[in-house]
Amino acid sequence: MKTNVAIIGAGPAGLTAAYLLSKNNVDVTVLEADPVYVGGISRTATYKGFHFDIGGHRFFSKSKAVEDFWSEILPDDMLDRPRSSRIFYGGKFFAYPLKAFEALTKLGVLKSTLCLLSWFKARLFPVRNPNNFEDWVSNQFGKRLFNTFFKSYTEKVWGMSCKDISADWAAQRIKGLSLGSAIKNALLPQRQTKDKTKVIKTLINSFKYPRKGPGMMWEACAEKTKAMGGQIEMGSRVTGCSYDEKNETWQLRYQDQHGRTQTIEAEHVISSAPMRELARGLTPPVSERAKQAADSLKYRDFLTVMLILKERHMFDDNWIYIHDPSVQVGRIQNFRSWSPEMVPDPDKACYGLEYFCFEHDGLWDSSDAGLIELAKKELMQIGLAREGDVMDGCVVRQKKAYPVYDDDYAQHVATIRDEIEERYPNLHLVGRNGMHKYNNQDHAMMTAMLCVENILADTRLYDLWQVNGDAEYHEAGEAAAEEAHGTALRHVPARVTATPELAPEG
Repeated sequence: MKTNVAIIGAGPAGLTAAYLLSKNNVDVTVLEADPVYVGGISRTATYKGFHFDIGGHRFFSKSKAVEDFWSEILPDDMLDRPRSSRIFYGGKFFAYPLKAFEALTKLGVLKSTLCLLSWFKARLFPVRNPNNFEDWVSNQFGKRLFNTFFKSYTEKVWGMSCKDISADWAAQRIKGLSLGSAIKNALLPQRQTKDKTKVIKTLINSFKYPRKGPGMMWEACAEKTKAMGGQIEMGSRVTGCSYDEKNETWQLRYQDQHGRTQTIEAEHVISSAPMRELARGLTPPVSERAKQAADSLKYRDFLTVMLILKERHMFDDNWIYIHDPSVQVGRIQNFRSWSPEMVPDPDKACYGLEYFCFEHDGLWDSSDAGLIELAKKELMQIGLAREGDVMDGCVVRQKKAYPVYDDDYAQHVATIRDEIEERYPNLHLVGRNGMHKYNNQDHAMMTAMLCVENILADTRLYDLWQVNGDAEYHEAGEAAAEEAHGTALRHVPARVTATPELAPEG
């Protein structure tokens, strides 16, 4: 089988590219390993009529191109939803973003005063050139607030010391937020601005959300792509990518949903597969140096325990961060608060308890029944359920949910990137795992949009690595960003919208 462009992965990046290429009459085939769901980590799973996310996805972007794309795919199915989240710490719930007087009352005057003094000290004597998460956050919030609201939760999420997590992750996920901006936001009403580039994403008050979850967006995108002639092969796991240097073509090997080995020939390959696995599967093989770099990349895995229980209106937040080290759960979603249509029965609630782990550790390898019992116990321990409330549940495991930002990750990524760009023309890396870049779906989509521009122009117009966390292209300042957005919009009719957060978002 032949195609002009083969795309590995039907997540937000892969499907964005497939849709835009198909719209421009380019022959496209998408190979997706999952036999059922498109959307990758942005899919929506279902169980007995209940819908739930793999991580929770707010649809908000500073990129007009991305928001226009969302509106084109789902013009009549996007809800405006209020944003609400809290932190559970020390047996108490704290609003997030910070409400200064509530925090003062719940922490107590002494602790609050010490936190403010710690912050003043950090402003006067910051750690110079912070290169790890602990030092970066302590500079922004002070050491005491770091220890109170960041340390235990972050180490629960990543399974490693905050001193071993790169400052890049904090700078990307908490950009624009400090204790000063949080207090200002708490004390002064936010002024509405039409300029989304001036919004601190972590402090947004509302967002858009598909009626039946983010998977609805990507299912619609897949159907529209197929209607334009694009092929989407489900249950197709790529096992190798061979580059013919003489003919400048690619041949991909994959196992189809029946276990048969198939091949596809392509002029271009767009990969959103984990960088580590892609590098291992290239022919001619990568250098020993690049192989060692790929083998050094790490991933954090993730599982969701979805519980169906009696509706007692215990909380209305989209999610709650669990900072209590006495429980293993990291975050709890309330899917009715994302959209009422996620929960078919008004007398039932649907919660998602999220556990961060490594594949094949004790938590990952626990039985589904054991995980459901653990989730029930911890939900009651936190005070969000009573004995006998939980009626049913299921477990979803997600491999390689989060690329790990350890001390050396950037060097390893650069090694692999440089070799791919030099030795494997027409191989394009996009998306979260494809670029080993902890992004949200708007960033993943923008890398795909600009990748499509490069393919259509048959030249490298844009360096995809210059798309920042806000899905803006910044190679040469604002002029380049405007040009990039304008170019992408040529293929997304202008009509009329994935948010960084203090913790991992799906």
